Amino acid sequence: MRNSKLSIGKIGIIVFLFTAQSLLAQENFPQRIISLGPSITKALYLLRVQEKLIANTVYCIDPPEAKKKEKVGTACKVNIEKVFRLEPDLVLATSLIDPRSIEKLKNLGLRVVTFSTPKNFNDICKQFLELGRLVDKENEAKEIVKNAENEAILIREKVKGLHKSKVFVQVGARPLFAATGNYFVNDYIEFAGGINIAKEAKEGIYSRERILKENPDVIIITTMGMVAEEEKKIWQKYNALSAAKFGRIYIIDTDKITSPTPQSFITTLKEFVCILHPGE
Repeated sequence: MRNSKLSIGKIGIIVFLFTAQSLLAQENFPQRIISLGPSITKALYLLRVQEKLIANTVYCIDPPEAKKKEKVGTACKVNIEKVFRLEPDLVLATSLIDPRSIEKLKNLGLRVVTFSTPKNFNDICKQFLELGRLVDKENEAKEIVKNAENEAILIREKVKGLHKSKVFVQVGARPLFAATGNYFVNDYIEFAGGINIAKEAKEGIYSRERILKENPDVIIITTMGMVAEEEKKIWQKYNALSAAKFGRIYIIDTDKITSPTPQSFITTLKEFVCILHPGE
């Protein structure tokens, strides 16, 4: 009987210690998160930790529920006082945020993690996995990345051997800005079976004359308000331009291109495949 009581007592201690360790582990993960980037906000919703997201930026509009969150800044500027008052235990920033603002937030004792602009699909996946670890969703992040990587492989196999169109992706108008090979947008083009005419460019600023000389088969313009429609009309005036001649000038939502998660990358990649290989 004594041994039985002793065993029950030991079990009670083990249960107590296990519960205490679980609670301690939970406390080590953030419970009040502020996102300073649209792609980060999308990723947090994808990982199903949106209830811990207490604020984001005015550009965090996807998913639509993100619009209802408290706003603490734009893509580049942050209201430091407001962030501090909200008492976050983790601030997730992008490299677009002014480094001086990041430093001020850290000096206030806030934990800030900054994600750089991904250069390719692999970077997108790595950063998503890192985010998963930060918010205690590592296994979920691994599963999402695995599925995205497998889909990317299938898509690349599907377009292998198809005609490779020359593509220009315009991500800015004043100045005219191109997606170069040092930017993950290049992977949209190449994974979809196209050739990025700006891949070897040392910088994104491009001249219209240079684009006309390289004569792309396809031009994809990201939405920039009414600017995108204006740009499309300008390109259509060049009768000798292959993309204009054959009606292959398209406008695509900026958010689809510039704020990817591994999952949304695949969705946009499929759209690129449809643009580059209509009817296939």
